[in-house]
Amino acid sequence: MHPARRGRYDIGMLLGSHLSIGGGLHNALLAAGRYGFSTVAMFLRAPTQWVRPRRTDEAIATFRRTRRRLGISPVVAHGSYLVNLAGRYALRRKSITATRDDLATCGRLGIEYLVLHPGSRADTDEGIRLIADALNEIFDRLPYRRPKVLLETTAGAGQGLGGRFEHLAGILALIRRPRRVGVCLDTCHVFAAGYDLRTPATCRRTLGEFDRTIGLDRLAAIHLNDSLGPLGRRRDRHTHIGHGHIGRRGFGCLVRDPRLATVPMILETPKGLDDRGRDWDEVNARTLRALARRDGADP
Repeated sequence: MHPARRGRYDIGMLLGSHLSIGGGLHNALLAAGRYGFSTVAMFLRAPTQWVRPRRTDEAIATFRRTRRRLGISPVVAHGSYLVNLAGRYALRRKSITATRDDLATCGRLGIEYLVLHPGSRADTDEGIRLIADALNEIFDRLPYRRPKVLLETTAGAGQGLGGRFEHLAGILALIRRPRRVGVCLDTCHVFAAGYDLRTPATCRRTLGEFDRTIGLDRLAAIHLNDSLGPLGRRRDRHTHIGHGHIGRRGFGCLVRDPRLATVPMILETPKGLDDRGRDWDEVNARTLRALARRDGADP
């Protein structure tokens, strides 16, 4: 676990959001600072493109300098949506190259985590083996030792792997450098996949199942998203905290769980303004901070 660093408004949690790098990678850090966030997530490249942006030494230095000044920690990068480490040969090779490049960029920037969707394959066991083999190959050739891959839980639609905790446990069991790989739990995804989070009791039950199957010590980040779809419908549709089928009670359980106090919690809710003209990241953050204080007051 990394040391807990609190934003100026955070109580008992490390709260952040996925923020834009438009105009420069460091701009996501600046935005996080304005929100009073402890942590931040960002893309390193356009999420639906293979093109790798060139990062100048000046851009790297600006990012590192800005981060030191603001004290944002940890930083969570997100890999391309195109990556499929369990795909057919050509796609898989392209995915391995993109993931290696992104991890190298994380190494240059000092970013701790790179979140990846595990991949998809009709044969689950074969897919698990292919993903683990790909990650082992990547780490064998990666000069940077700090960045860690976090496999994200998925909604379980189609042939996607990661909808069951057992999928991720199977991949982790085959990793030769186990400290280089962890898990990112997405609340909307696990709820869509059938893991209930709506009440303190069901939230504790789901975390208990995660702990028994994977281990809470492997949980390195959480995406906080309410779900537009009902439990178990496998619909990956994010919405604002308390505006979906999970509801405020479930999120209250998560943000008050002392075992998760040093796990970065990242908002991936829709951007924009609410019907009162308020920034949705501010509204969602205020809701979560109220829940962390146990008063649950409306923002």
